[in-house]
Amino acid sequence: MELNPSRFHEQALIALKDITLQTALDRGTTNADVRRRAMFAELPDAYDLRMQGRAARLRALDDLPDQLEQMEQKVTASGGHVLWAADAAEAQQHVLDICRKHDLKRGVKAKSMATEEIGLLPFLEANQIEMVESDLGEYIVQVDGSHPSHIVMPVMHMTKEQVRDLFKSKLGMPHTDDPADMTQFARTILRKVFLEADFGMSGGNFMIAETGTVVIVTNEGNGRLSTTMPPVHIAVVGIEKIIPTWEDFATLIQLLPRSGTGQRLTVYVNMFNGPARSNEVDGSRDFYLVLLDNGRSNIYASEYAEALACIRCGACLNACPVYGVVGGHAYGSVYSGPIGAVLTPLLKGKANAADLPFASSLCGACKEACPVEINIPDMLLRLRRDLQSEQDPAWQAGMKAWQFGMSHPLLYEIGGKVANAATQALAGASGGTIKEMPGPLAGWTDTRDFPPFAQQSFHQWWATHRGGQNSGRS
Repeated sequence: MELNPSRFHEQALIALKDITLQTALDRGTTNADVRRRAMFAELPDAYDLRMQGRAARLRALDDLPDQLEQMEQKVTASGGHVLWAADAAEAQQHVLDICRKHDLKRGVKAKSMATEEIGLLPFLEANQIEMVESDLGEYIVQVDGSHPSHIVMPVMHMTKEQVRDLFKSKLGMPHTDDPADMTQFARTILRKVFLEADFGMSGGNFMIAETGTVVIVTNEGNGRLSTTMPPVHIAVVGIEKIIPTWEDFATLIQLLPRSGTGQRLTVYVNMFNGPARSNEVDGSRDFYLVLLDNGRSNIYASEYAEALACIRCGACLNACPVYGVVGGHAYGSVYSGPIGAVLTPLLKGKANAADLPFASSLCGACKEACPVEINIPDMLLRLRRDLQSEQDPAWQAGMKAWQFGMSHPLLYEIGGKVANAATQALAGASGGTIKEMPGPLAGWTDTRDFPPFAQQSFHQWWATHRGGQNSGRS
């Protein structure tokens, strides 16, 4: 399954006609958003907590270079290794070099959007290194040969029945409709993988600069098993995940579970400062931290830097009416939904994802749901502005002509009369709606009818019925 953000319209139309997908999305997004609202409703100071979390993220971004250097120093002092990756290819090569250095052939991976972003698993597979996803949702996606459709819930696009049929056909699972039985079946397979793996991988929800700590939060024991049982642990983390202090973490760890999964706290909160100490029985012998840029520095230097404050909770996806009907795969990117409509054009190039900033009703539900108050609607509007400014000269000339006409009363009146005559003629004597508009205007009638202009403009109606009367105000 290939991800292609330039095909949003085509993929969205397919998604809208998929009844099974609609069922899965309705169940998933509704339940997640209801749980999030319930968790925040029990906090008397929810807004203040969100503002404190926003301040923590923005403060980290204000001092990003120094925070990252402090992180490197602390990890190195603890016996770990820090590698910097400017892009996906360099990150992939770092991981491959580590595998060759330690003769690693079989790995197990905790959930990580960063590794998905850089296409790490296909790359390793091409180099004869097997990697198995250990998060249940990610494992289902891997067995299916597809991609995650949600930042937090990778199989938001699948129903329970689809997972059952997948496990039966690909893994030979006995028939069952009980999710607990399906989970137990997958657990039995993954237990063996944990025991046989010679290296483990993870991402990172946060990096705490003052102590050089990488934090991952999970609801399954796979995160801890993937990172402590194998002798080598490789963490690939985006540079924006840095926060300055443990006090900042104490704030954000209250926001992430409530927003992401509707919990007060996830079942597991795992923290890594480096490899195991000499007196510790558990933990990896070697720890590598790959700090991933891959376009983030360009965003950091732009007017869209606030997008890097995202804590990847997925709340904006669950609240978005567009994501709720087309799902994550329609966006053609690892990052979907409202935040994906911002990040993907910035990471992939605006021309390669030109439709995504327009995949929004601008209702503001994403900003309301965001635990750190990222102004996603404003950034979507700015991206639309950027994309429109890059249109061909003929389009720009047409828009300037339209602006000129709308700004001059006489031209506006003449234009209204011409539009009225033309649309009335297209609608026919019946006065019905227009089924097909000519030229570029067909983009409207391809998916909806167009009502003809009114026989009488509001200005004319006012002059006829209220002419000479004031509004009664002084």
